[in-house]
Amino acid sequence: PRRILDMSYSRHFLDFQGSSIPTSMRKLVVTKLSPNFREAVTLLRDSPVPIPGDGDLLVRNRFVGINASDINYSAGRYDPSAKPPFGAGLEGIGDVVALGLSASAEYSVGQAVAYVKPGAFAEYIVVPAKDAVPVPAVKPEFLTLMVSGTTAYISLKELGGLSEGKKVLVTAAAGGTGQFAVQLAKKAKCHVIGTCSSDEKGAFLKSIGCDHTINYKTENVESVLKKSYPKGVDVVYESVGGKMFDLAVNSLATKGRMIVIGFITGYQNPSGLQPVKAELLPAKLLMKSASIRGFFMNHYLSEYKMALKDLLKMCEKGELVCEVDLGDTSPEGRFTGLESVFRAVDYMYMGKNIGKIVVELPHSVNSKL
Repeated sequence: PRRILDMSYSRHFLDFQGSSIPTSMRKLVVTKLSPNFREAVTLLRDSPVPIPGDGDLLVRNRFVGINASDINYSAGRYDPSAKPPFGAGLEGIGDVVALGLSASAEYSVGQAVAYVKPGAFAEYIVVPAKDAVPVPAVKPEFLTLMVSGTTAYISLKELGGLSEGKKVLVTAAAGGTGQFAVQLAKKAKCHVIGTCSSDEKGAFLKSIGCDHTINYKTENVESVLKKSYPKGVDVVYESVGGKMFDLAVNSLATKGRMIVIGFITGYQNPSGLQPVKAELLPAKLLMKSASIRGFFMNHYLSEYKMALKDLLKMCEKGELVCEVDLGDTSPEGRFTGLESVFRAVDYMYMGKNIGKIVVELPHSVNSKL
């Protein structure tokens, strides 16, 4: 039988690799509401390591995920009542280093877990056992599925109406969630078109099955779509906003549908929005019997566990490419340590990433990987 470790109330203890867990840690905290991440967030170097309660796990983070919505969170857009200071970051993966008595019924010290929880940009975090996701190993690939993979999976399943032969346009297709929209649409036997900003991204998209890539820096997306798909596209998976949104509306086929999962081009603006040509929208939708649906994960949490389970299975079997960008090609190199989260957010907004941006939090004890 496994030893039950009740570490809920100890102030100082050893982790599963025999090193002492410190009493203080570093974490990123939103100290001012602003869509400018560097302005909004402060690195605290001496924050107390939290203590897990009865049903909790204490997780030592090894990798944290960067999301476009990190700056919506730091701007206070998701919860207008939020008052700084509060922890930044939304997802991480790491090792359980301590846990409460109830939590030890299902989890053990040394186990690999991933989670989605505000305050993830920290060296240690307390995660309720019921919200943790056991993963086979602490690999950043599994982290790509927590927000980015599930967003694509659930939105396409619930709102996409995918079927064989449908033409699916994915904007920002080489990004964290775009990569999954491409692959899942291909699994549904659709014809997939992906927009991207470089030939390198185009090559990546082709490698994961994208049928037609459009480099919007060197090609006119609207004229390429008109020429190649004169009857329009059936489904658009849209995360860019602004001019790309307008272009996508114009490219919808009769009975076409657009899924809006975000509008990254607007997030850095004070309003969080980029203007769109909405005056003609009712007429355009009416003339095509087309529809636009918004997708916000919090409204689909009932589907989350099932979606994640399916994605993890596909990932483990090698049926899904979970591309991770650790910043190795960025000017200052790999994203390592909490201080590099600022660089990683900048890198995302410069549109440089291929796949999901992940920051590594190294630990002095030899890792199990």
